[in-house]
Amino acid sequence: MKKCLLVLLLAVPACATPNRTVTFAEAQIDPAEGSILVSWDQTDGFVGRNACVYGRIVNASTPRDRCFLNFHEDYNTYFSASIDSRQFHKFPGHPEKLFANRRVLVQGLINGERGKPQMVITSPEQITIIPDDVEDVEAFARQRYRGLITPEEIDRSWTSRLAAGTVRVGTYNVLNLFDEFNDPYRSDDVMDTKPRDELLKLAQRIRELDADVLALQEVENRDYLQRFVRALLPDMGYDHVVLYEGNNHRGIDCAVLSRLPIGPVTSHRHLRFPGPDGKTHRFFRDLLKVKIEGPDERGFDLFVVHLKSKYGGAQASEPPRQAEAGAIRRIVDQIFESDPQARFIIAGDFNDYWDSPSLKIIRGSGPTQLVCPGTSLTTSERITYNREPKYWSMIDFIVCSPAMRDYYVDGSYDIIAGTVEDSGSDHNPSVATFAFRP
Repeated sequence: MKKCLLVLLLAVPACATPNRTVTFAEAQIDPAEGSILVSWDQTDGFVGRNACVYGRIVNASTPRDRCFLNFHEDYNTYFSASIDSRQFHKFPGHPEKLFANRRVLVQGLINGERGKPQMVITSPEQITIIPDDVEDVEAFARQRYRGLITPEEIDRSWTSRLAAGTVRVGTYNVLNLFDEFNDPYRSDDVMDTKPRDELLKLAQRIRELDADVLALQEVENRDYLQRFVRALLPDMGYDHVVLYEGNNHRGIDCAVLSRLPIGPVTSHRHLRFPGPDGKTHRFFRDLLKVKIEGPDERGFDLFVVHLKSKYGGAQASEPPRQAEAGAIRRIVDQIFESDPQARFIIAGDFNDYWDSPSLKIIRGSGPTQLVCPGTSLTTSERITYNREPKYWSMIDFIVCSPAMRDYYVDGSYDIIAGTVEDSGSDHNPSVATFAFRP
């Protein structure tokens, strides 16, 4: 169970269910980690990002129920921070007197709700006075907050690849990416928070993969995924994070990270469908469909799949897995009926082999048969499930529609070999490259 440091009991009637006890384990990611370190006059370019902003507060005022800390006389145009009066009691004095005419660091989310960059301060931990004798503000800030990065440290070399119409699409089961909170609505209390060293290894593996669009499996929630990206992958360009809550009782969900813009998103978690056992089934997690806008005017669709595992026995799990496969194939066939040249990818953890009954159902046959370029790899290169020794196998795939296969760059399918010990996951990530222009 997650190691408890604090227990918060929410006020509910004695007869209420479920138990609304929320436990907190030790956090593995600092709140400020991955924040952009910028001067107050550079904040325009970082609205929507967590940042550590430095500068001198030229005036402070409390017109009504909020103290405004302004970094420029024209506070209607330029960056400012504010503190609600309900938070004043947390500070050793009135914020207006504490911070006026002082050089400060303010850390938090830069928002643009008032048509300009601004930050809301809710805790004294978010604001630090810079001593007058400090000359190297960057060094001072790095001592105060872990994992800060500057705009110059952000590598955007991948932008030229996208501009040329080349896109790397990957998939990765990241093995129980759980946060430190025990969700009372999920059975996540059986899982520990992913340790810091595993998070670092996982981030390093994602860097090596360098996917422009990345399908993920076994992520607990969107907020923690964004926190993970912001802290450990802040320079990777994953500005678009998609996750819908699925059906899994532990809370492991399908997700997408993308450098390309995202269009409509569809969840199939509520879909009901028949199985070969005569029972009605639903996706054990979800079938997540995400429209990837670009790299040309058509874009393409990405389906993220995580079929039921063989936990409990292969024979017992076969009917629900085939039921999921049949539902996916019916969705695919509906797409082909309206657009035979549809461009889409189904990526993720299929929990079965390429020639298994469930994969054969999804693949189909004839002119609408789906293909996986990775099946041409050698046996030793095709290991995506790395629990050794007897479980080495390929159960994660990047599957293409016929039209999407036409854009695949031959020989680009790659699986990065590893172990739980050196990558933080029992799955190896896969990536394939697609070129949409000559």
